[in-house]
Amino acid sequence: MDANIRPASVENAAAVQDCVNVAYSRYVERIGKKPAPALKDYAPLIEDGKVWVLVEGREVLGMVTMTIEEDHLSIETVAVWPDRQGDGLGRRLIAFAEEKARNRNLSEIRLYTNEKMWENLAFYERLGFEETERRLEEGYRRVFMSKRLGGHPEVGTRFREEPCI
Repeated sequence: MDANIRPASVENAAAVQDCVNVAYSRYVERIGKKPAPALKDYAPLIEDGKVWVLVEGREVLGMVTMTIEEDHLSIETVAVWPDRQGDGLGRRLIAFAEEKARNRNLSEIRLYTNEKMWENLAFYERLGFEETERRLEEGYRRVFMSKRLGGHPEVGTRFREEPCI
């Protein structure tokens, strides 16, 4: 795949909004209303440099919205077009966020998802996120999760100490 991740531009605003709306539409009936990410206006977030897109050619395949906090990176939204889900794109977007956090010397990533989005809960757990809290917020039952990050992946793996005999 020739897809890459780059900052979203204002030209991507409609594609980002469409991607989020379509990706989260499957949860409307389960939750009983539109999920919070489908209610956001992504144009101002794009202008603030908080939205990154995974693109192949000129096509937006997925997106992630991130905010750098003082002691962690916060992921607000991750979305991948439904016909591309299962291709590892969501995993790639999360790995990108982890890289951004490490580059800022942050040791934790935090996110939340709706408690009725069972697939997302399982996905984030597989990626090493742990549940930290559940609470009602803005009318949604949210599950808050975090992932502690080690150092850079290559640190400590390039040279291994052999025991002295």
